Amino acid sequence: MAAVVLHGTLNLSKQQFGATAAAVNVIQHAAYSSEVRPIKKPALSQMRKGAGGRSSFNGVVATVFGSTGFLGRYVTNELGKHGTQLILPYRGDNYEVFRMKLVGDLGQVYFHPFELRDEESIRQAVKYSNVVVNLIGRDWETKNYKFNDVNVEGARRLARISREMGVEKFIHLSALNATPNPQPKMILKGSGVLRSKYFGELAVREEFPDAVILRPSIIYGLEDRWLMHHSNFIRVNGFRFPLYKKGHGITKMPVSVDDIATAIYEIIKNPDSAGKVYQAVGPHRYSLHDLMLWIMSEIRKGQEDGFSVSDLRFDPIQIAKILFFENLPGTPVAAMHRETLELEATTDVVDYSLPTLVELGMKPTPLSDQITWLLKPYHHMNYITSSVGDFDKVVPPQPVD
Repeated sequence: MAAVVLHGTLNLSKQQFGATAAAVNVIQHAAYSSEVRPIKKPALSQMRKGAGGRSSFNGVVATVFGSTGFLGRYVTNELGKHGTQLILPYRGDNYEVFRMKLVGDLGQVYFHPFELRDEESIRQAVKYSNVVVNLIGRDWETKNYKFNDVNVEGARRLARISREMGVEKFIHLSALNATPNPQPKMILKGSGVLRSKYFGELAVREEFPDAVILRPSIIYGLEDRWLMHHSNFIRVNGFRFPLYKKGHGITKMPVSVDDIATAIYEIIKNPDSAGKVYQAVGPHRYSLHDLMLWIMSEIRKGQEDGFSVSDLRFDPIQIAKILFFENLPGTPVAAMHRETLELEATTDVVDYSLPTLVELGMKPTPLSDQITWLLKPYHHMNYITSSVGDFDKVVPPQPVD
């Protein structure tokens, strides 16, 4: 009986040894982890957990490039509150991104250092994601990054690496009036931003054919570069608000930053959005001249207070101020550079053969719903409110048909 037991034990030991040897052989012949290869991601949609909200997981792991910018903070908050797990690449000081921890519950938000020219850091940032959102863009050039470096080649690199790493959906933020030949206004060759955004779209399409492209109009919101730009005292020249041609003949359709963030979430949810181009515009079209008068009235610098709109083309003092601030090192103060003027002087052209926010099931927010409280911190002689009470509500201008 003992011999039988011993014989069975020996046979079992041989089987275990054979299995172990086979496992060792597999490990020895496995590819090294440093080799670049697409990662086979699990069916994340089948791993959903929770009833919804920041403490849940909705099956989406999204890498958001440009999350520390104006728009990025709204996008990450929108995705986080629906249970999206977020990977937020950053460059520079890590303390700039720590406040983004609040957009999701513990373990839902991860940070990863990266550099736009470092492909390995990009691969590490997207290898676990099934969605990548590119919000990176350059509105002015620096000695290190030109428009082409960021808006074209940077977007191409992100799209290519995302495709190679098996990302399912790539969302690219462009611009509404992107064109290869922008009409010059204040810059001889026209807007470098709009030109590079156009070629950036082509580059993304070449590398990721099913990428979703979002073209927003002027985006307004807290800490934006439009309402806050015009409300800054540096933008005003005495009692005059200079605009190209006084804003006549130029029309705009401002869109809320909250609507852009919601649109990106809706695009992620929509399985039919692959390969489409969405135009994000507000519900109303206004004359730029009327918009400027509206902003002036909201900050209590209206025509009845002696302020007026002047023609920027014939205002050498304002042009000198713009050139001065444009050549200062660092981020342009109050967005004072020629590209801002060029973009501002360009009429919003909407191609209604392409889908808009309405096709995403959204109702765009009117500017009149938010402009008063957005500009309240910029009221002229704000101390008057404490003694005489608040002023009458400003009547919005009539939209242009």
